[in-house]
Amino acid sequence: MAISIDIREASGVRTLHFGSDWVQGAMRIARPWNLELEYTREMMASLLLRDAPRKVLLIGLGAASLTKFLYRNYPTAHLTVVEIEPAVVAAARQFFKLPEEEKRLHLVIGDGAEYVLNSNKKFDLILVDGFDEKARTGALETLPFYQACRTRLSDDGMMAVNMLTRSRGFKATAARIAEAFDDRALVFPSCESGNAVALAAAGDLIEIPFDELKKNMLELKESTGLNLQPTLTRLAQAKTCLNDTLVL
Repeated sequence: MAISIDIREASGVRTLHFGSDWVQGAMRIARPWNLELEYTREMMASLLLRDAPRKVLLIGLGAASLTKFLYRNYPTAHLTVVEIEPAVVAAARQFFKLPEEEKRLHLVIGDGAEYVLNSNKKFDLILVDGFDEKARTGALETLPFYQACRTRLSDDGMMAVNMLTRSRGFKATAARIAEAFDDRALVFPSCESGNAVALAAAGDLIEIPFDELKKNMLELKESTGLNLQPTLTRLAQAKTCLNDTLVL
């Protein structure tokens, strides 16, 4: 059955819905390249911890917020986007300024979990943000999927996952991410929207003092306009941040 696409606008913000009030993506019309929703900004926390990614896999397109941000601010990065619903791609192009495909933006219509399980490509960053009209993620929250993501990461790759704290399986999903990455994962405290972002790392141990994180945050804000100060506050609340140092 085809998915129902619903586009709404209020207070200068255009939102994407799958036939319900559940927001699947948002864009401030006056600033279409910015990350409007808090959780999308938080999914960029890896930019504070490792070098700028050269190859990025995005699972779930939505309103193309993450895709557009990376496309605009990291012109040397190659982006692969896997979206299961062709209608979502059409809506992103028509209403949310998704750039036309070219050399550094590759769109795949297909199942994100199957793509990862069957791929042999390596990525520096994997962003998982795929939900259906009932806010279900299906295979995108299973241990085999997260293990496959770990396999698909480059030596110092990272994965960010958007989760819903109101989901009955939230804690179990977070535990599966931790298991797949040998406990090298952290879950930020929940956003006001009820979204919580999990970050997981491969490769060398990450050990960054908060002073250095703050410096990275200011440089990122200067170069992209993205303000991750609230994210640093969340990191300070996470259990992994002992002695004013982020360890992952």
